[in-house]
Formats: sequence, structure tokens, C-alpha cells
Amino acid sequence: MPFPSSNQVPAAQQTPKHYGITSPISLTLPKEADLLLTQRLTETLNPFGVFEEELELQRRILVLGKLNTLVKEWIRDISEIKNLPVSLIETVGGKIFTFGSYRLGVHTKGADIDALCVAPRHVERTDFFTSFYEKLKEQEEVKDLRAVEEAFVPVIKLSFDGIEIDILFARLALQTIPENLDLRDDGLLKNLDIRCIRSLNGCRVTDEILHLVPNIENFRLTLRTIKLWAKRHNIYSNILGFLGGVSWAMLVARTCQLYPNAVASTLVHKFFLVFSKW
Repeated sequence: MPFPSSNQVPAAQQTPKHYGITSPISLTLPKEADLLLTQRLTETLNPFGVFEEELELQRRILVLGKLNTLVKEWIRDISEIKNLPVSLIETVGGKIFTFGSYRLGVHTKGADIDALCVAPRHVERTDFFTSFYEKLKEQEEVKDLRAVEEAFVPVIKLSFDGIEIDILFARLALQTIPENLDLRDDGLLKNLDIRCIRSLNGCRVTDEILHLVPNIENFRLTLRTIKLWAKRHNIYSNILGFLGGVSWAMLVARTCQLYPNAVASTLVHKFFLVFSKW
């Protein structure tokens, strides 16, 4: 029986984890100069309003918390109207998820929030556009409330305490909505209405992107930079046929996968290097 040679490496070490469908281009660690350039990059971005102040960030969190509470109250009310057992009403749940630039952590000052209201199976889409709409109308913090029910992805738009929010709706084939629900689970899509699947797409894509980048903070700073560059060059727009927010995020995420140890200053350079030769 042959003995293993002394220079053999355990399998776990032979195949280091890599993100994406191919191996990284480089695993080089950042040098002191790279860290300094990244610090300068942050300082350069500051005057352009790409970073939100902590006070404003806390206000957004507070508003989303209030909205989440409203959703839970509304779903409990619907559950009572539909004569669900009392034991089930107490645990029925319901939750607000965020997606887009806010969920990615790259929103700018004054940007709106993309949100998704997830409800259990006994709550209908018509309930969302009637009773929930009315509940929102009763809130003194809510202004400019409007429902766009016939849109490709139906939405309720509003301003909540001065923050613009777009709320989509998805009804899952679940009896209750747990707090730790992972929307990336493909099993949740079974037997769903196509409008619910479209509504879920934003959250699922955003969460998947965050799950597939090696370092979220490096990804965020790089994406903020690329988004600013694209906007300043007037090529940031789905409507005009250019790339939109998710598309730019995917390109930056791919760059992060190819250079998993690189910091933002290096990733910005590599972004243009990679996609100029794509």
C-alpha cells in the first residue's frame, strides 16, 4: 500500500473557496499604498453626497420599523376578519424586506427605498391595494400616497416622514411568515402568481449579490464609485437603454469575485480593465 508523499496538501487547502463560476484572476493582498488610495477615494467621494449621514440613516431605519409594524398589524386584522384560529393569528407574521440600492448599502442622500411586503397565503393582493392602502392613508406621516395596481410590477408609492418608499407585494404559499425567512430559497417560488414572483425578484437578486461577493464593504465602496462615474457620464439609466442599478452592481460584484482580496481603489481600476476587454 503506497504511503502519501510528504509534500501532499489536504484537499481543503488544494481548492480554496472562490466566488462565481471561475477561479480568481489574482489573490494578491493589498499593499499600504492601496489602502492609502482607498482612503483618498472615500475622501474624494464625500463632496458628491454618496454617503448618508448617520442621523439620516437612523431615520430610515426608524421609518422602516414603523412600516414593518403597520404590516404586522394589518395582517393580524386580515387574519381576524377571515376567522383564522387565535393561536395562528398571534404567530402569523408578515414582514417588510428592502432591496435595491438601500439593501445593497449604496444609497445616496435623499434616495428612495425599494421595499417588499411579504404576506402569508390567506392575504390577497386585493387586500394589499384596499385595506393596507387605507391603513397607510390613516397615518399622519404618510404623504403623496398612490397605488399603481396595473403596473408590470404592481406597487404602492408614498412618502413616509419625508422618505420616498415604493412598496411591492408578494403572497407566499406559507401559513405564517417567520422573521428569519430567507427569500433566496427557490422553494418559495412554487405555485406562486407571476406578479408575486416578479415582486420577489428584486429582493432575491439583491440578497444573492451580497451573498456572492468576498468582502461586502469593498464591494459597496467600489459600487458607489462606479455608480457616480456612470451618472456623471449620463449612462446610468434603464429607461434610456443604458445599464441600471442592478446591472452595475452585478458587474462590480463580478470584479470583486475575480480579485477577492483587493480593496476598493484596486477594484475600481480592475473594473475598467476587465470590462474594457470583455
